[in-house]
Parts: sequence; C-alpha cells; structure tokens
Amino acid sequence: MSSKYAGRARGNTLLDVKKLNVIYGHGKDSVHAVNDVSFHIKPGEIFGLVGESGCGKSSLGKAIIRLTDPTSGTIDFNGVDVASLKGRALKTYRQEVQMIFQDPYGSLNPRMKVGSAIVDVLNVHKIEANKAERKERVVELFEAVGLKADWAWRYPHEFSGGQRQRICIARALALNPDLVVADEPVSALDVSVQAEILQLLEELRAKRNLAFLFVSHDLAVVRNVCDRVAVMYNGEIVEMGDVEDVIDHPQHDYTRKLLSAVPAF
Repeated sequence: MSSKYAGRARGNTLLDVKKLNVIYGHGKDSVHAVNDVSFHIKPGEIFGLVGESGCGKSSLGKAIIRLTDPTSGTIDFNGVDVASLKGRALKTYRQEVQMIFQDPYGSLNPRMKVGSAIVDVLNVHKIEANKAERKERVVELFEAVGLKADWAWRYPHEFSGGQRQRICIARALALNPDLVVADEPVSALDVSVQAEILQLLEELRAKRNLAFLFVSHDLAVVRNVCDRVAVMYNGEIVEMGDVEDVIDHPQHDYTRKLLSAVPAF
C-alpha cells in the first residue's frame, strides 16, 4: 500500500483526540457542538460513541475525517496532527480513515452502477494500475462483504437497504483504511438486518485488524459490538470505559437514562 501512514500504528494508540472543540457560527448565534472532548482508539478496536440525536456525535465523527474543521484541540493519527493536513497529505490521510454513513439509500448515486462508484474511488486515489485491476478489486470487495461479484454492475435501486449498506462498507474498504468512522450504520435497517451488518463489521475487524469509531444512539447495539464506549451529552463525554463496566455499572445520570430507554425482553 502506497500510503505513507500505512502500517504505522505504534504502541496502543491509533487515534488520539485531545480537548477537541467544534463550534458552528459566531458570537451569540454560535453552537458548541463538541466541547473539550478527549479519547483514544486502539488498533483493531471497536470504540462506541453513544448519545441521543443532537449531542454532537456526528460532528465529532466528521471532524475526525476532516469533513468539518475542528475549532480547537488536536486529532493525532499515528503521530500525525490531522488538523494541520492540507492538499496531498490530507488526501493521503483520507485513504487511512474512511466513513460509513447512516443512510444507505442516500449514500449512493442512483444514476451510477455501484461498482463504478467504487472504481471512481480507486481512480481518484490512483489505487491499482489499470481498469482491469480496478474491476478485479471491486469484485474482491463485494465478496468480502458478502455480495455476489456480478451484482457490482447493477444500480442502487436494485438492492435492499442491508445490501446497500454492504456496498457502502465495500466502498469504505476500497482504500484499505486503518480506521472507519461508522455513523449510525444500522439505525436505518430492520433488526434482523442490523445483526447481519454488525456481524460483518466484527468479521472485518478480525480479518483486517480494522478499528472502528462506532457512532450510535442505541446502547443495546453498542453492547453487542463495541470494546469500549464513551457516552456523549450536550457536546461533552460524560462517561467512558469498557462497554460492560459502563452499561452494567453506569456512573452518570444520563447513562442511566439511556439504559432505561433500552427495551427489555
């Protein structure tokens, strides 16, 4: 892999976020979406970020992949200050950190065959030498996410929601990232399909030593898939730790409130 960051994860930390702030607007109209947030993610770890809608989870995820510029604080990825990256260095960083969005229906261009959308990603980043190799790479990615190879040349409307999310996961894997920000990746799917997608993410983690920032509002889902979890409320992390400790022995009132909303069967 050509990325200068590839394989550079050292020690126990892949991503290190310190005192991060994201503020939208100015003056009296400003919104403090992320307030002094710090956490780290280890290589191959699934780190959960949980909280209700509007708490700042998505803003934090977008800041990490630089879709939103942080107002202050640091985002360190393998010893590189992400906030300082520009041009080619930022493009290289985006090979290492990819994102899966919540809506599998709005994440794909309805006028483009799904395999062609992945080929475009490979073209932009100059991955694989020629057209034939890029098509072969698409086939490999489809098989890796449990889809038939010949489905790659169909249009998005020919797939179910779960299949579309698998395609989005394949697209995120196209550049061999070390970290994937998964922003509510199963919340738009039926419960049975959610379980299949969560199982896929765990398999990909095991096979590729792939780390995830798993953003969710659902503590039940987080418990099933994550190693550690941070609870976010009004732009701040109010509780963080091993997922079993946080869920079985919550210390903050807001965490208890989230747990009380989880259905018991």
